[in-house]
Amino acid sequence: MSSLPASLVSSVVGSACRRAILVAVGLFVSTSGLKAQSPSAAEYKSIQEALDANPGKMVYLPQGDHIVSERITIKHDGSGLYGYGRIIQENAEQPVIRADGRKGIILRDISLTRAEEKTESRAEAIYLNQCEEVLLENVRVKDNRSAAASISVRDGKGTQIRGCTVENYMRISVDDRTHSENYGYAFRCIDGTGIAVVNSEGNLIQNCRVVEHVFVPTQELKEKHGLGKFTKKNAARGKLMNPEVWNAEYVNNWHQGSGIIVTGPDITARTQLIGNQIENAAQGIDLHCDHVIVSNNIVNNAFIGMKAMHGSRNVLIIGNQFVKNDLWSIGLMPGAASHHSAPATADRPALAPNVDGGSIIANNIISDFGYGSASWMWTETGSCNPLRFDKGQTPQNPPLTDVLIQGNVIYDSGKDSPLVDGAPKKEGPRYSYAVRIETDGKNPPQGLRFSNNIFHPGKEGVSNVELAP
Repeated sequence: MSSLPASLVSSVVGSACRRAILVAVGLFVSTSGLKAQSPSAAEYKSIQEALDANPGKMVYLPQGDHIVSERITIKHDGSGLYGYGRIIQENAEQPVIRADGRKGIILRDISLTRAEEKTESRAEAIYLNQCEEVLLENVRVKDNRSAAASISVRDGKGTQIRGCTVENYMRISVDDRTHSENYGYAFRCIDGTGIAVVNSEGNLIQNCRVVEHVFVPTQELKEKHGLGKFTKKNAARGKLMNPEVWNAEYVNNWHQGSGIIVTGPDITARTQLIGNQIENAAQGIDLHCDHVIVSNNIVNNAFIGMKAMHGSRNVLIIGNQFVKNDLWSIGLMPGAASHHSAPATADRPALAPNVDGGSIIANNIISDFGYGSASWMWTETGSCNPLRFDKGQTPQNPPLTDVLIQGNVIYDSGKDSPLVDGAPKKEGPRYSYAVRIETDGKNPPQGLRFSNNIFHPGKEGVSNVELAP
């Protein structure tokens, strides 16, 4: 019998010794041991009954379909579900799982969906309200078609969403903006969001997949559902409305929602979006928050790759791939929610500043720009630019300030067109400028610094203004 190498023997012995020590002190639990020790939902009349009977414990969800007609509510800290079962919600008015004010709950490996005839809903698949230190890992959500997000986190702290999949989350809807003095109309649209985090701190969204397969912005879909047409209109035009759009009663931004949105401009902070893949979204990543890392993500076939606005400060955008975007890939801009600091008044408390800037855009690659599903809507407008830095939406918005842009590549994929009739047929770029900086108005961007980038020129050049080093 041949002997094992000394290094391997040492490794095996070391591993065995470590396990023995952990077992002796009660810290080692194998996967099979966890399953054996956990209560199983199969032992109870319902998943809800299993959770209620085992407060603070993880309940095992065995493989197979589990039909529910009311939401599953996690009522105790430290509770959760894990396993390879699939929960099918038959009630279109209810979320699949909800938790309010809980701490340390875990959802792992389970699948959530809706009954085939009830996929369209106004509710979330997972709704977490005022929860702390939640972990969602390897959870799969499919066919939760709602204007609400499939996974929704509100007023939370320390939420981790890792390795989850959201598939087919959009529906035909109406976006009603009649209550806003800035807009004052409602219109037919495609709407839906994969993952939404609102008014929350210390978030991690990592290695998730958010994919829509059905509702992509084709001309056929637009005509079939009357997308973009007004359904209601106030007597007075909204403050931010273009008069021509108002009179035409049609908007071309009828592809609404986001793959991932992190919002709550005055509250949400310290978020990491790392290694996610987003396919066929309207907006890939939408940020209205501070102290954010956006790294190693792939956003493919979204008419907007990502934007940070409404007071998004200290955003690090590094090492991402933006593929087949049609309007812009990376956009930074103030929005209507951004504001200067202000002292307290009789009507409101003092306002801390909510500003945009102090950010870095580095080592990203933008390619196949203008080759996405929405290109037919945007390429002829002259407003398509891979990098966009905008002015404020109102004159009162503080300007976008102090952004470092370095080491990025904007690649004109049209120059690599395949052979046609035995000869290369190169297309021109499908964007006006590689970089557009809006200089009109009272609050144009300030302090933008460019270095070591490769920007293939657009139809009108590299940039509409000289890029400051």
